[in-house]
Parts: sequence; C-alpha cells; structure tokens
Amino acid sequence: MTVPIEYYVLLSAGMFCIGLFGILTRRNALMFLMSVELMLNAANINLIAFALLHGNLTGQTFALFVIALAAAEVAIGIGIILGLNRNFGDVDVTEATTMRW
Repeated sequence: MTVPIEYYVLLSAGMFCIGLFGILTRRNALMFLMSVELMLNAANINLIAFALLHGNLTGQTFALFVIALAAAEVAIGIGIILGLNRNFGDVDVTEATTMRW
C-alpha cells in the first residue's frame, strides 16, 4: 500500500503556506530565515514526491541542489543576522533600512 501523491502535495502546500505566512508577518530575522527554510523544504517534498510518481531520480537530484542552496542561504543569513545584532542590538529586519547610508 503506497501513499497517494495528493497527500504529499497537500502537505507541501500546507508547509509552503505556513512559510509564506511567516515571511509576510514576522519582523524577526531568525523567524524569517526559518520561514524560508520551511518553504524550501515544501519544494523538496514536491520534487521528491513527483520523482517517486514518475519513477526517475531527477526530482531527487534537484532536491539535493535545493538542500545545498538552503545551506548556503543559512550561512550567509546567519552572518547578516549577527551584523544586525552587533550594530543594533536586535534582529528586527525593519531596522536594517538605516544601514543603507
């Protein structure tokens, strides 16, 4: 007995919506990064589910690239967050507009 593809797509859509809600409503940079990671993981679930459905490894290969992209995004994001915390004492992303000039 296998799990139908619709369940994977619904799980992925739910995770993506939660991540999008987190990006649109949060001002904390750490929550922003976690929301982006949630959205990337939702895309990975879709890629792997459709690779399983079609019986090839292309989706899994792309999922590995997305995981590598997420790791690079976190490394750069943590550096930006540490800079925000060092300069402003807070990780509020709305304060970063004062760093332009």
